[in-house]
Amino acid sequence: MKMYIVLKNDIPDKLAPVIAAHASLACYKKFQNDGRMSIWIHGVFKKVVCIVSLQEFDQLKNETDYILLTESSIGNKEVCIAFCPREEFPKKFRFLKKWVPQNIE
Repeated sequence: MKMYIVLKNDIPDKLAPVIAAHASLACYKKFQNDGRMSIWIHGVFKKVVCIVSLQEFDQLKNETDYILLTESSIGNKEVCIAFCPREEFPKKFRFLKKWVPQNIE
């Protein structure tokens, strides 16, 4: 099982690790009574952090079982979607680009 954490590609790299950490916790809190979350949290609890375009981000909001996060330090802008852990995600998730830091100062 794994949790997908999807970041918008226009957020500053220096905020990405904190946003991803908040997303993981927020997702856990929202879905803590979901059986999938219970299995995930008592196992290896894999996470995949991806980065997507604004268009991809908006399309992913059509999926189910997620929490949408905003960031107060950049005007409460939508920055991240965290999906409740599950065994299988739709095929398109496998093709999302993994996040790697580009230029953290």
